[in-house]
Amino acid sequence: MITKKTFALLLVGALSWAASARAQKLPTPITVGAERMELLLPTLQGKRVALMVNQSSLVGSTGTHLVDTLLSQGVNIVRLFVPEHGLRGKVDAGKNVRSGVDEKTGLPVVSLYGQRKRPTPEMLADIDLLVFDLQDVGTRFYTYISSMHYLMEACAEEGKTFVVCDRPNPNDFIDGPILEPDCRSFIGVDPLPVAHGMTVGELALMIDGERWLRGGNTCHVKVIPMAGWSHGDPYELPVRPSPNLPNSRSIELYPSLCFFEATIMSVGRGTSKPFQAIGYPDKRFGNIVYTPQIKLGEDSNPRHKGKLCYGTDYTSVSLPKRQIALGPLLDYHRKADSLGLQLINQRQLFDLLAGTKKLRQQLSSGLSEDEIRASWQAGLKAFQAKRTRYLLYTDYR
Repeated sequence: MITKKTFALLLVGALSWAASARAQKLPTPITVGAERMELLLPTLQGKRVALMVNQSSLVGSTGTHLVDTLLSQGVNIVRLFVPEHGLRGKVDAGKNVRSGVDEKTGLPVVSLYGQRKRPTPEMLADIDLLVFDLQDVGTRFYTYISSMHYLMEACAEEGKTFVVCDRPNPNDFIDGPILEPDCRSFIGVDPLPVAHGMTVGELALMIDGERWLRGGNTCHVKVIPMAGWSHGDPYELPVRPSPNLPNSRSIELYPSLCFFEATIMSVGRGTSKPFQAIGYPDKRFGNIVYTPQIKLGEDSNPRHKGKLCYGTDYTSVSLPKRQIALGPLLDYHRKADSLGLQLINQRQLFDLLAGTKKLRQQLSSGLSEDEIRASWQAGLKAFQAKRTRYLLYTDYR
């Protein structure tokens, strides 16, 4: 016989278990835009199609490429455009990507990284619409969104529909200085913060809606949205988005450590930890030791190649989450100063990465992290007000 006391204890236990189960419920499966064939195929039916794709343009659990998927569905693909790193993601950062023919499908492949950043009118003359399906990592200086901007400009000028297959933003937060006009380049085209907190689909709507395209033109943008994803949801990429972002930690650290590309420091290129380790050939720079080497398909000439570098391994160092971590930059700026070295040895590149000359000047003036971050707030507030108008998914909770 169950006493009232025993019953009460059982009831409390059952309620606690239920609450725990609700708290630990499995996340909703994410369906990326390229997998939503019920929306994508009707858009492409009877159309002459070009695609902007790379190795991240995968569909389903089997990892079938979007090009192969659409061809199997009878879609009329005319040509492929490719961004930095090429169709298969094997070209080193900053190296020209060659045009040619895709060996698997026989389709012509046109590079939009190198001397040509946007397609010519002739390249769009025999298509009706262009599909963009690239995995972004949420930072202004990641060049896939620059390629998107120039593709949208070309489509606007030639009257072509621009279709975005949306994917999650793995660095889904908002932080950093806003791009200023005198620091506009291919590593920063639009007036965004370093971390913009948007998907590529939302960005396309913003670029069009804010009239950021050349001449204030507008583009016919159609977004194939995701299902099962909201802003702030974690997301682990099924494939590296570019050669030197091999894992989740490198992607997480990229918005903060990419500034070191414009310094005397190695960012771990040519090792097993690109964008996860910082070092310099001087024992006074840290305890972690590594030697950059040539890694074909990743970096054929890494900084400080063949030299012992001393520094920090950030795979085992905790940094603030969901913000630009300025600590490493401030620490190494002070370290270099104390040793009579100039940390930032490529001033123009640093300014283009930051989107402003102010950050470099603030570091030189010895401003604290709080002072630097305070200088971003007015710009971030104005950006957030614009951003809200273009969101397709539930915002941060």
